[in-house]
Amino acid sequence: MENRKSHLLEDIVTDHKTASEILYDAVIVGAGISGAIMANELSQKGFKVLVVEAGPGQDLTIPGYEEYVKRFYTNLDKDPNAPYPVNSSAPMPRPQDIKPLKKGEIDDSGYIVQKGPDVFDGTYAKVVGGTTMHFQSNTPRMLPEDFEMKSTFDKGIDWPMKYDDLKPYYRRAEKEMGVAANVEDQAYDGMTFDEGYVFPMEAMPPTYLDKVIADTVDGTEINLAGEKHELKVRNIPQGRNGIPNPKYNNGKGFVPDGAVSDHQAEIGERCQGNTNCTPICPVQAKYDARKTLAKALHTDQVDFLNKTIASKVIVDPNTGEVTSLEVKYYDEVGAEHYEVATLKARKFILAGNAIENACLMLASGLKGESELIGKNLTNHIYLFNWALMPENVGAFRGTQGTSGIENFRSGQFRNEQAAFHMDIINNGWNFATGAPYSDVADLVDNKNKYGKDLRKGLVDKVCRQVLFTFMVEMTADPNNAVTVDPQYKDKFGNLKPVVSFKIPEYTLNGLQYGRKLAKKLFQQLGAEDYTEYNPTDWGYIIHNGEGIVVRGGNHFSGTHIMGDDPKTSVVDTNQKSWDHQNLFLVGSGSMPTIGTSNTTLTLAALCYKTADAITNELNNEKNNQQKKELDYVS
Repeated sequence: MENRKSHLLEDIVTDHKTASEILYDAVIVGAGISGAIMANELSQKGFKVLVVEAGPGQDLTIPGYEEYVKRFYTNLDKDPNAPYPVNSSAPMPRPQDIKPLKKGEIDDSGYIVQKGPDVFDGTYAKVVGGTTMHFQSNTPRMLPEDFEMKSTFDKGIDWPMKYDDLKPYYRRAEKEMGVAANVEDQAYDGMTFDEGYVFPMEAMPPTYLDKVIADTVDGTEINLAGEKHELKVRNIPQGRNGIPNPKYNNGKGFVPDGAVSDHQAEIGERCQGNTNCTPICPVQAKYDARKTLAKALHTDQVDFLNKTIASKVIVDPNTGEVTSLEVKYYDEVGAEHYEVATLKARKFILAGNAIENACLMLASGLKGESELIGKNLTNHIYLFNWALMPENVGAFRGTQGTSGIENFRSGQFRNEQAAFHMDIINNGWNFATGAPYSDVADLVDNKNKYGKDLRKGLVDKVCRQVLFTFMVEMTADPNNAVTVDPQYKDKFGNLKPVVSFKIPEYTLNGLQYGRKLAKKLFQQLGAEDYTEYNPTDWGYIIHNGEGIVVRGGNHFSGTHIMGDDPKTSVVDTNQKSWDHQNLFLVGSGSMPTIGTSNTTLTLAALCYKTADAITNELNNEKNNQQKKELDYVS
């Protein structure tokens, strides 16, 4: 990487105004996983690509990444964006921005303007690699029935494709991310795999905590809506380097990507069991999109502009095609001034997340024929349940989570209540209470412990902590939406996303059932339930007389949903805009339903499908142009 400094973010020499005159095959907005996949696929085919990223560019250098890790270690707030600097030039949502929302109140104190009635909980990172820089790296596939929710359960919206249509692209995404899993664990609830298929990496080994819970819980029968579910603790697919599977690729094996820099030979290989996968892997064993982007940069077909904010998509009013992209670029994090440039290309690809893509389209005045841009926003809603086990279960040893219970991802109960996935969390009560820091404060401030008693008390409590998280699906609702309003702008005059959000009763029913299930499992495990929901918490909701506290999963979806009819969708099955034939909106915003799987693998699979479609279009256009030139000469 060091011999290609002209393509490193901090060392890039491309002049923005000169770049505005270059006709690229594609301009890509965003350097997260969607943008990285698109850039890599197109550049590997020989197409000239320009990637613009709003955030800073230290991510692809050794000192830059190490600075992120250091910032996380020294930051008192260990939230998902703790490693990344506050950047008023390209602001992003942070947990500290979220506050209780009174009825009818609008909160514009953070980057996302909260319009209610429920608080929208979500963070994402405007840095190279996007939100893969702080995701936990769970990479399960969606279930076949998740693609047919309307037909099967009369809930939500059907996809214009089925599981089998996406299956070959799932394989490509699993290869790129180096997914660690065993087919035997994943072939359930209709998920099928090609004969002989194995994942690139062998499954991450279960933690001691996983084994303790499995010993008691496996085989437990639960009846829900007249259906019997026999519980089983299963491995969760992970985008994380473990042991390469020697059977992969017909016995040729799998070679994992290590650290982004070629000079970190001993970093980025096998997972070392750190418990801060979220927000940052200190040894780069976890997949993040920088690894894919680095391959694209090595092709010499990619120009990369960091600290460059897409501000307007410009469309020819006569043809409907996008003619250019207006960007604002700045010199340093927190800069007060910016300059404007216009970038041109044959194809334009918006590869931000569901919120940013919708916000840019609406800020550009592009609502579309269906007027569904920004609508049907969904997210996974989380419920935490925590308890103390009667024995030491080794909490905080190993990755944050390797196993879960998947029995309630599928079933006829989805007619009445949302499905969910249950994670067994290995870093104690950290997500729920801030442990172990909160435990130290309690032992010192409330129990007057110090010295040997403090150490003993802390070890005894922390090592017995167990946390169950329930990740519950949402159904699409056009009232849950991203909009823009001229009165809400950032300091560069860009419109901020305004989010209207309400958790549907369908989801609340699933959350409430999850609480009941957690109580039963804690009782069965002999664990003391410490779960307590604070009515003053911004996420406190009363449903059927019972109070719970909810959190968001950062799995935003649905704001530019795909379909087979331009009147009822924003993009087609290749994520091409119905209204603008050279514009593609890619990522989880295209997903009509969210199901019960983390969204990253599915959005990556969709991007491989889209990359193939754009490749075919560009090749056809070039062939037609060459034919015209030959005809003219003859």
